[in-house]
Amino acid sequence: MMVKLLMSWDIKDGQDAAYFEFMVREWVPGITRLGLQPTEAWFTLYGDCPQVLTGGIAEDIESMQKIINSDDWEKLHNRLSDYVSGYQQKVVPATGTLQLF
Repeated sequence: MMVKLLMSWDIKDGQDAAYFEFMVREWVPGITRLGLQPTEAWFTLYGDCPQVLTGGIAEDIESMQKIINSDDWEKLHNRLSDYVSGYQQKVVPATGTLQLF
């Protein structure tokens, strides 16, 4: 059964340009290389919720565990933390529709 990694965070003040550069040059290519297929990314302009909601799928829970427990994931995640705060993640069964925390 396919599983989805749901992630959310806020972009740190003053880091917008560097964040978006990191997303395009490192984050998306990096997670894709690890086997996590990006499915969506939502940017919130208004409201009391995380600024970014995003998700990616893997073939099964074993594949997902291998991805999120890898050294490469840790390196990417550490780099992400340079630009964001309030990071949260949750692994859920993939339904093929919009999924929120």
